[in-house]
Amino acid sequence: MKRFLLFVVWLGAFALPALAQERRVAGKVTSAEDGNPLPGVSVVVKGTTRGTQTDSEGNYSLTVPANVGTLVFSFVGTTSQEIPVGNQSTINVRLGADTRSINEVVVVGYGSESKRNLTGNIAKVSGREIENLPVTSVEQAIQGRAAGVQITSLNGKVGQGLQIRVRGSSSVSASNQPLFVVDGIPITTGAPGDPNATAALTNPIADINFNDIESIDILKDASASAIYGSRASNGVVLITTKKGRQGKTQFELNAYGGFSNPTRRREFLNTQEYVQFFEEARANSVALGLTNITQAQLQNFFTSNAAGDRANWEQGRINTNWQDQAYQDAPIQQYDLSARGGDAKTRFYVSGSYLDQSGILISNRFRRLSGRVNLDHSATDKLTLGVNLNVARTVNNQLANDNSFTTPMQIVALPPISPVIDPTTNRLNDQTYYYNSLLDRDFASYVTTSYRVIGNVFAEYRILPGLSFRSEWGSDILTKNEEQYYGRETLLGNPNGVGINNFAQIVNYTTNNFFTFGRTFAERHDVDATVGMSYQESSTNFTQVQGRDFPSNAYKQIIAAARITAGLSTETSFSFLSYFARLNYRFNNRYLLGLVGRVDGSSRFGANNRYGIFPSASVGWILTEESFMKNIPAISNLKLRASYGLTGNAEIGNFGSRALYDGTASYGGIPGQAPSQIANPDLSWEKTLQTDIGLEFGLLDNRITGEIDYYTKNTRDLLLNVNVPGTTGFATQLRNVGQLENKGFEFVINTQNVRGAFQWSTNLNIARNTNKITNLDGQIIQGGYINQAQEGSPIGVFFGREYAGVDPQNGDALYYRNTTNADGSLDRSTTNNPNQAERVVIGNPNPSFIGGVTNTLSYKGLELSFLFQGQFGNQIYNAAGQYMSANGNFFDNQTRDQLRRWQRPGDITDVPQARLVGGNGTVESSRYLQDGDYVRLKTATLGYTLPKTLTNRAKLSRVRVYVTGQNLLTFTNYTGWDPEVNTDAAAGNIGLGNDFYSAPQPRTITAGINIGF
Repeated sequence: MKRFLLFVVWLGAFALPALAQERRVAGKVTSAEDGNPLPGVSVVVKGTTRGTQTDSEGNYSLTVPANVGTLVFSFVGTTSQEIPVGNQSTINVRLGADTRSINEVVVVGYGSESKRNLTGNIAKVSGREIENLPVTSVEQAIQGRAAGVQITSLNGKVGQGLQIRVRGSSSVSASNQPLFVVDGIPITTGAPGDPNATAALTNPIADINFNDIESIDILKDASASAIYGSRASNGVVLITTKKGRQGKTQFELNAYGGFSNPTRRREFLNTQEYVQFFEEARANSVALGLTNITQAQLQNFFTSNAAGDRANWEQGRINTNWQDQAYQDAPIQQYDLSARGGDAKTRFYVSGSYLDQSGILISNRFRRLSGRVNLDHSATDKLTLGVNLNVARTVNNQLANDNSFTTPMQIVALPPISPVIDPTTNRLNDQTYYYNSLLDRDFASYVTTSYRVIGNVFAEYRILPGLSFRSEWGSDILTKNEEQYYGRETLLGNPNGVGINNFAQIVNYTTNNFFTFGRTFAERHDVDATVGMSYQESSTNFTQVQGRDFPSNAYKQIIAAARITAGLSTETSFSFLSYFARLNYRFNNRYLLGLVGRVDGSSRFGANNRYGIFPSASVGWILTEESFMKNIPAISNLKLRASYGLTGNAEIGNFGSRALYDGTASYGGIPGQAPSQIANPDLSWEKTLQTDIGLEFGLLDNRITGEIDYYTKNTRDLLLNVNVPGTTGFATQLRNVGQLENKGFEFVINTQNVRGAFQWSTNLNIARNTNKITNLDGQIIQGGYINQAQEGSPIGVFFGREYAGVDPQNGDALYYRNTTNADGSLDRSTTNNPNQAERVVIGNPNPSFIGGVTNTLSYKGLELSFLFQGQFGNQIYNAAGQYMSANGNFFDNQTRDQLRRWQRPGDITDVPQARLVGGNGTVESSRYLQDGDYVRLKTATLGYTLPKTLTNRAKLSRVRVYVTGQNLLTFTNYTGWDPEVNTDAAAGNIGLGNDFYSAPQPRTITAGINIGF
């Protein structure tokens, strides 16, 4: 024992001098701009190779020689700092942004990471890029700014749902919308009972004021998104809101106002043209024996529609442009006030906002009043507490779907010979040929009021240097009340008025609990790890009541109805229990490895497949760290990365795996129940295997940076309703059947074209995606108007007759037979009988290419920024063409292109002979299919920031005035109102690319001011 003690003393005598020669320095590196921690910052002892990197929370720890002089802190996108060590053992550093480089910090699931060390594909949009845009929701604001992300506004109605596709459609019947996560909490994005959330009349995302957003990070490949497992096949959108920062409290006031008008108006026949056209159409049909309508009867029709006065149409005294009646003055205004500040202990961000935007269609209006409080407090050196809370109230004056006679755009069907005001009654004309939807403007209302609370509280405890634990509890509570009233003067309210009240409440709870670890070992091995669990539970309650017969239009609440004629209530819920882990390993600051895994359990799936496992792996190689690249000064950054992983899709109804009973099966007043759904205990997730290979590069001191990615996404076990034998007592059963694939490439390039007093930068993104259904177990699934899902074709292809033009001898519409001859060849002869023409694939609603390019120019406080956005290679089916562009088949007013109709033998045209009720070329066919390519000047902003010499005198930190335009110019060959369309009457996974009286996008111009103090 004595010998052992002597040995320890002897060893210590030699070890103490060695220990005295080294000591440990630790600290935290944060962003000088927003106070957020910076992961992946290089910390190196100047003049040596000894160093480390900060972990996911910005912390570092480094053993340094006792006589060391300086530590060098460097990070792509920031200005490097050199800090003398002296006698300090704790050195905290704030790195300011380097304007010569892009921001390289990205948010990942349950943390953040340096883009330099990232092995996945994440598209980042900063809050500064989208602030003060004149739109109602985040999705609209990021359109054209993220590669591979297709965002389509269904039409020009404000506050309505949008369609989002990240790297194409990955499902046929489940949702294709991405998962939205706000400050770590998955939020509700769909309407109650609508898992696809594409035909929703209201958009829950519009409850968030995007001026409160710090950044938007879109996780696209499996490496980035697999941390969200069974809900990540469609991509994940991480929204991070602004946080407090240490320093003097800074106030910011934003205010803007402006107006909107339609981006395009279509041309319809005037009174003289209308009368002549239909007289010709009647005569043609009589000559062919298609109708027995006489000229006198036609003139009586004209007279009755012209307020009973023959002279009104004969002399053209009435010439109503009904399209103009569908539109309204559309002002917009928004006001934001925020405060941001704090000290070393407590940091806060507080804001309030009011938005009031009128749509271009009559009676359409959206208002939002919201407030946010983000607070974090360092209770001790190890414990941080915080809260993020958003409260919003929105009021949406809605409109009916595009296929309803009461929607404003269908008013264009009315003949121009009909007056708006009936001169015999001096009131709104209610004797028009079709329903006059102006009656809904004056005698109906459809108002949805929503209250939204999105928030979370968290606690983070630093257990050891590099090891911390974080616990979050969040909720998303959405209460929506729809009040509809239709007076007796309206189509739906006849004879004595009807009122409908829908009330829905969605309560969504989430908790996340996870450990994070980050350390550097032997100065060459960097390890970041995250492991934890998540639980989410969501319940939806829906109640509807309907009443009829109201004493007058002054009474609109259900209590005033003489009869309660309908009522129902439903309740549904789902839950997820998940466990996740992520490991990032870096060797020698150049070789990268990422491993992610998640286990998800869901109440939506069968007892035999309640849990699923979703792993991914990724690697990266930073070539510019290699010695053979050091002597190539033109290449400042070069990284190869690849990833492979499995994600899932669980966005279906809540009880698809269970045997259900219908409790409404009453008979003769006796309550009863009946089976309504057959069970499938094997029902499981849709599964997507995704491969991504990418190259990131920086040239000429990062003046040119970019990314090139190629990916494949193979989805199997599609969730489909499959036909089952009738002996089961049911027609279909929900099963995992079928496969589809997406593959494509993405190209992103950012350039700093000019530096100095005058600066010019460009950001370009282009993406190509091809989609194909490879297996549907022989099924063909219909959707939209003529869309369908079928094996061997992209999802939602247009399937119909192929239009062959017009017979120049008789004006008949012609179609290709497309039948198979006895020898197996294709019969491409034409016929005037549409029943003899086979339906074939005639078009694809999915674009081949999407993209956007942003240019920003600045000079001494003056800044001009403009974004062009577009898509190419898709077709649009104008389903309303068989009414408005039907060469006089019905009495609907016709688009002016119908004046090109065939009139005499030898005429060469694509518009058949005008025939009243003749059905000449009006069946569904490629006649109404057009290319949907377009390029749009999506956003342009001209701003001027006043010189500091002026603002300082007024004790202001910043004053900026600006003018912004949205949807300013559109370049397209599509002849409809707008090429960015997918009518809400048929929207869905399959019903893509349809136009049915869909309003154009609004062109909006605003002027505003930003004041900081």
